[in-house]
Amino acid sequence: MLPGVLRKKLGLRCGDPLDATIDGDRIVLTPCRSRVSEPRVIQHPISGLPVISVGEDAPVLTSKHVAEILADFP
Repeated sequence: MLPGVLRKKLGLRCGDPLDATIDGDRIVLTPCRSRVSEPRVIQHPISGLPVISVGEDAPVLTSKHVAEILADFP
C-alpha cells in the first residue's frame, strides 16, 4: 500500500490500479489513468469564486460559462 501523502500527490485513491515494471534493480509503479476524474467544486485561484473542476488537465468551468451555456439551452 502506498502512503497517503504519495496517493494524494498523484491523485490516487486506495485500490486504484498501478502498472509495475522493472528498471534495472528498481520496481517502477505507474498509475493506470483509465479512470475519469470526478468533478468537484474548487475555489478559483484568481477570482476566489467556486468553480467545477475535473482535474488539472481539464479546462476550468466558471459560473459565467455555465450561465452562457444555459442561456443557449432550449
